[in-house]
Amino acid sequence: MKATKSFREKIEYFLYEDDSFEATAAKFLLMTLALGGVVFAGAVLPGILKAAAGSRHFRNYDKKQFKFAVNNLKKRKLIEVVSEKDGHIRVNLTNKGKKRVKEFTLENLSISKPKKWDRKWRVLIFDVPTHPKKLNIARAALREKIKELGFYRLQHSAWIFPYPCEDEILLVAEIFGVTRYIEILTVDKLLHESRIRSFFNLKII
Repeated sequence: MKATKSFREKIEYFLYEDDSFEATAAKFLLMTLALGGVVFAGAVLPGILKAAAGSRHFRNYDKKQFKFAVNNLKKRKLIEVVSEKDGHIRVNLTNKGKKRVKEFTLENLSISKPKKWDRKWRVLIFDVPTHPKKLNIARAALREKIKELGFYRLQHSAWIFPYPCEDEILLVAEIFGVTRYIEILTVDKLLHESRIRSFFNLKII
């Protein structure tokens, strides 16, 4: 299996490479802070503005939007502002903020479709325990996200997709905490391939 993007790398992709990235100033700040706490000297807003300026999406928001976003995130306890002993100020995500970043990343996740199919199938299999309850909830959430991403259901816990999707699926599994229970196979042929090709509207020329 090829090397896959880490959660941090996926966030960096959203912020610096993906032209389809759209978010409110608050979500943009959460994603920026997810790359690491911001440390600066002086007032909070100028420090955050400087830290966020590295992204091309920074220009989508004005100073008033950032000010409102910072106050709103503090009020919702998604970020914390800490004064350090050396006089600097650190802005971090709280655990609640980290959870929201994962939710946001999941909401915006999609799998790109290449111009040409490589005639290989990605088979996702998983065996997530139903106990404890936390894993059972994660199992159901994983299945729903796979359906949303457009996978073909071969069996109860076996799903098929025609395009590279390892990065995206491992990210989903990481968010739900079930990475150890999944496997992704790449295969050249399937017994009922014609039916599955039809599902994905794939034609062999």
